[in-house]
Amino acid sequence: MLSVSDTDLVQRRQRLRRRRQLKNLQKVCQTLTIASIAGGLLWGVAQPMWVIKTSKAIEISGNRVLSDKFILSLINLSYPKFLLRVKPSRIANLLRKQPMITQVQVSRRLFPAGLQIEIQERIPVAIAQLPKSSNTKKTSIGLLDITGLWISLEKYQSYNSQLKLPKLKIIGLPEQYRSFWTKLYKLIKKAKIEITKIDFQDQTNLILKTELGEIHLGSPVNKLSEKIQALSHLRQLPQKVSLQSIDYIVLKNPSSPIIYTKYKEGQK
Repeated sequence: MLSVSDTDLVQRRQRLRRRRQLKNLQKVCQTLTIASIAGGLLWGVAQPMWVIKTSKAIEISGNRVLSDKFILSLINLSYPKFLLRVKPSRIANLLRKQPMITQVQVSRRLFPAGLQIEIQERIPVAIAQLPKSSNTKKTSIGLLDITGLWISLEKYQSYNSQLKLPKLKIIGLPEQYRSFWTKLYKLIKKAKIEITKIDFQDQTNLILKTELGEIHLGSPVNKLSEKIQALSHLRQLPQKVSLQSIDYIVLKNPSSPIIYTKYKEGQK
């Protein structure tokens, strides 16, 4: 049986103690290194180069209706502003509350310090006029986007007084045509005939004002695609009939348009 001398035991204890001391020293060094790096980062970002000094450091893109000035007023940042104290999510939530904005993305920019704001707006595609009220006998003018959202012209112009108005005009109550408006607008954009006005006041007869004159489509929920397509086929009509002689055209049956002239009861 082997025996261990007192000297060997002492040496082993000393070696174990040195190993523990070395490990503790390594941990302390690691902690100091991490703390130094973190402190350096904090010191670095606290320098003037990481501070938003003015609104010029905020880059705004995607806005066509809302002015930069209006968007900056919504953000309402005070300057100078420490970059890491700016919360992009808070700014995005503020902007999403605006009815004119559908999507927002806000991110910090490190070099140089600032913010990047990307916006997707509701773009007005038509001037929308509400029918006169029987009580006030006044008309209300607004702008309509592709989804059918109606916003007053006054409110649009408060966002941007230089806003260029769309050429297409609509008259009627939005709640009466909103369900098929998107489909109709897409069809109109593809039509080979210029359409300048849409009259929704009679729900049984959708009336279009075009370069050919007045077009009566009948019910807008019945064969709408076929009717607009048939309208495009009439683009050669001026070569056959004088437009000055046309009173209006009926396209209730897209396969059989009827031309009513100012001189005769009707012609096909």
